Amino acid sequence: MSFDAQQRQQLLSLARGSIGAGLSTRTRTPFSASVIAVGLDVPRATFVTLRIEGQLRGCCGSLEAQQSVAEDVWRNAWASAFSDPRFPPLSTDEYPRCDLHVSVLSELEPLVVSDEAQLLRELQPAVDGLLLKAGMSQATFLPAVWQQLPNPGEFVRQLKLKAGWRPDSWPADARVYRYTTESFGERSDSE
Repeated sequence: MSFDAQQRQQLLSLARGSIGAGLSTRTRTPFSASVIAVGLDVPRATFVTLRIEGQLRGCCGSLEAQQSVAEDVWRNAWASAFSDPRFPPLSTDEYPRCDLHVSVLSELEPLVVSDEAQLLRELQPAVDGLLLKAGMSQATFLPAVWQQLPNPGEFVRQLKLKAGWRPDSWPADARVYRYTTESFGERSDSE
């Protein structure tokens, strides 16, 4: 599924609106289904990323569709601004300098791999987002992370560290999923 320019703009506006409402009320404002444009009522998982001067300022999302793409963007924008545990809540002073970026995920595709070497052969650099799971731990990298980690071995190594795995191990109960994203942002250099 692909979103046209008007739908992309509405999703970015919803993200801005959610954050603006959060700054005004200091609470999570409920989503209003009356604001959904045609085509934005489909269930899709999303991530919303905030950057200030190119630096990450928040990123939260969902990996599986639980609600409309519009509502998912609304909720994840708020979470990225106010509840990403890596950052303090976004301030009113930071808000105008913040660039928003939306990633709409495809469905998760299980990859049946027995070890890391097989995973590296299956990976499509700069295309695949990756989700690793084992036991109670999991971690994901969006496809955009390939820009910072273009080497597949390092991409997987860093994702294993993010999941809390040892970088030189492969858990026996490891499960791997890949996905793609349709990504767009407020500024062309943030995409």
